[in-house]
Amino acid sequence: MKRLLPILAIGALTLAGCANTSTMGGNVYRGSQAGAAQTVTFGTIEAVRQVQIQADSRAGGIVGTGGGAVIGGLLGRQVGGGSGRDLATAAGVIGGAVAGSRVEEATNRVNALEMEIRRDDGQRVVIVQKADQPFQTGQRVRLIGSGANMTVAPY
Repeated sequence: MKRLLPILAIGALTLAGCANTSTMGGNVYRGSQAGAAQTVTFGTIEAVRQVQIQADSRAGGIVGTGGGAVIGGLLGRQVGGGSGRDLATAAGVIGGAVAGSRVEEATNRVNALEMEIRRDDGQRVVIVQKADQPFQTGQRVRLIGSGANMTVAPY
């Protein structure tokens, strides 16, 4: 059992980072966007702010919470004997679930930029995307796409 614990810990922590954050940047297109005509407008960045995007886990948080609960329960089981061991196991399961959930949440955060852009037609829009390239106030940019599928690219 003690040999299994490190393997379970490494496995749970590895799976906790399973969110796909590559599509949140301006340099990556989804398969459905390839070959599809997209609208292009032009504008100037008026404000840039660093933010974070909390990516959704593919497993819905179950991997971090479940993995943490298993590891916590196994660790708690190593403590005491009798009813004390049962209480330590229960506390380990609860504590491990909370810790595993937090680890998964932190792993699924992506550094991003919130950009306020004044389009050439005068309309202002705010777009948040992964900080995979530098942007600065006053920079001319292209806005590619429409609605929820808009990205910002250098002009």
